[in-house]
Amino acid sequence: MTDREIHGNIREIDIIVEMAQSFVDYAMSVIVSRALPDVRDGLKPVQRRIIHAMNEANMGAGSRHKKSATVVGDTMAKFHPHSNDAIYDALVRLGQSFSLRHPLVDPQGNFGTIDDPPAAMRYTECRLAQISTKLLESIGEDTVDFVENYDGEHQEPSVLPARFPNLLVNGSQGIAVGMATNIPPHNLGEVIDACIHAIDNPDASIEELMQFVKGPDFPTGAYIVGTGGIRDALTTGRGSVKMRAVADVQEIRKGRNAIVITELPYQVSKDRVL
Repeated sequence: MTDREIHGNIREIDIIVEMAQSFVDYAMSVIVSRALPDVRDGLKPVQRRIIHAMNEANMGAGSRHKKSATVVGDTMAKFHPHSNDAIYDALVRLGQSFSLRHPLVDPQGNFGTIDDPPAAMRYTECRLAQISTKLLESIGEDTVDFVENYDGEHQEPSVLPARFPNLLVNGSQGIAVGMATNIPPHNLGEVIDACIHAIDNPDASIEELMQFVKGPDFPTGAYIVGTGGIRDALTTGRGSVKMRAVADVQEIRKGRNAIVITELPYQVSKDRVL
């Protein structure tokens, strides 16, 4: 093998190594800074920045509602320099009672339905929900670290203080690079009871904690079919929770019956059920 061939092979190896490192950097950016929530406050970066921007603008639960476009603009200008549509989509989901067990944003206006999109941000209004105060409580008392924003002009929290386990209560979905998460929402009271038991009994088994948390608590109701999938999810991290809509046959007029659906499986559209 000539020197020229050796140098060529070395250069190819260097390129492969550079590409591999670049992909790892990209993957970590997607995992940590975009698609997956932080286990401490249960929020993705865009959600945390929206809540922080609203708190900075004094849009607490006792304030008046303000235009969603204002929140999107503040968040994009100060903390999240990405698409305004992506920020608004995240804001809307934080205020949808059929998406979150306990919505973190108090909406006003058309925030969409399971099947229909929301109105444009210039029409809708919002403020922080009461439960969001428990995510922000004591944030100004050195409870969490603050870091510089993207241009170094502002400070943003690396995580919110979170006085309740939001990740379990509201759940989360996200697809990153090489990994994904799909955590269903759970009942707030059950989760808090389980947390207290775990604090008092650090070696508590999953079986003990399942005495408090029976399974997911979906905002749209419906039936959970079987408990095997719940047990698999809680013990192994992987499990399939099968659901069924709540339906009843009713006589809508003489001689004519209809199947009336009153509760839908979580994140399943009406068209799919039909």
